[in-house]
Amino acid sequence: MSKKVTIVKVRRTASDNINRDLQWIGNSLGLFGLRDKDSSCFRVFITLVKRAKKEDVISSDDIANKLHLSRGTVVHHLTKLMNAGIVIRESRGYILRESNMQALIRDIKRDIDAIFEEVEQVSKEIDDKIG
Repeated sequence: MSKKVTIVKVRRTASDNINRDLQWIGNSLGLFGLRDKDSSCFRVFITLVKRAKKEDVISSDDIANKLHLSRGTVVHHLTKLMNAGIVIRESRGYILRESNMQALIRDIKRDIDAIFEEVEQVSKEIDDKIG
């Protein structure tokens, strides 16, 4: 399965607000786009973050009901979060990849490092072939 890892340099403003900090992390990871006018992806993300500590799986239907969103919208955002390597699918629903944010970010960093190691290796092979 391929992962799409996006990193965006976003200026952080000092904040004591957890939601604002989570929004900054999500924006830095390219999760929340301009088209997400009602912050539905952010709301799905927050729902999963809140449940992560308890390692509590939640279905797309439950997320949709809780957030008053269509199931299609929720599935769209869950797919995006899974493709980014942030959410995993369990038999009964969805869960954040790790039970806390710091571990999640460490995992994403490892993913990025592995991708860059492979890109660096292939670029070396290209340079060697070119001479």
